[in-house]
Amino acid sequence: MSAAVVIETERLVLRGHRPEIFDAYLAMLRDAEVMRFISGKPIPREDAWARMLRYAGTWALFGYGMWAIEDRRTGLFLGEAGFLASRRDMSPSTEDTMEVGWLLAREAQGRGIATEAVGAALRWADEHFPNLRRTCIIDPENAPSLRVAGKLGFVELARTVYHDKPIILFERLKQDQAASRT
Repeated sequence: MSAAVVIETERLVLRGHRPEIFDAYLAMLRDAEVMRFISGKPIPREDAWARMLRYAGTWALFGYGMWAIEDRRTGLFLGEAGFLASRRDMSPSTEDTMEVGWLLAREAQGRGIATEAVGAALRWADEHFPNLRRTCIIDPENAPSLRVAGKLGFVELARTVYHDKPIILFERLKQDQAASRT
């Protein structure tokens, strides 16, 4: 069984979700503003718990997954970032890709934390899973996440619909692919 690896950056610690962060995690998922572009509404307690367990299962089954983001100095929970092994009912599909995701508590937004955390996760994935494609889906109204994706080298692949809402599917090109597009 694989457990989440720990990654440290200048300001952050990325580690597996743990029961002791659940209250802070639930508070983030219950914040309607935070969830506006994810589910459109706050997530109930039991769904939040199932989400944490799903992340542990992703690490166990695939050797990668989502990390809880903590402030390196204070230890406070700031959000989550990492990789999903999704089986979404959408076309084009993200199956057989490392679908990149991130979500920050409101107080952590606008400070470059998503870019720092996702950048660290991508560097780790490039080393450990170099042959898997990286994708992400973003609501076209989510300007902050669109900026993060652009900074990290994601390019638009398709516009589609997921759960009856428009989304943009992005792919992060490898360096040689990106160079051939310019």
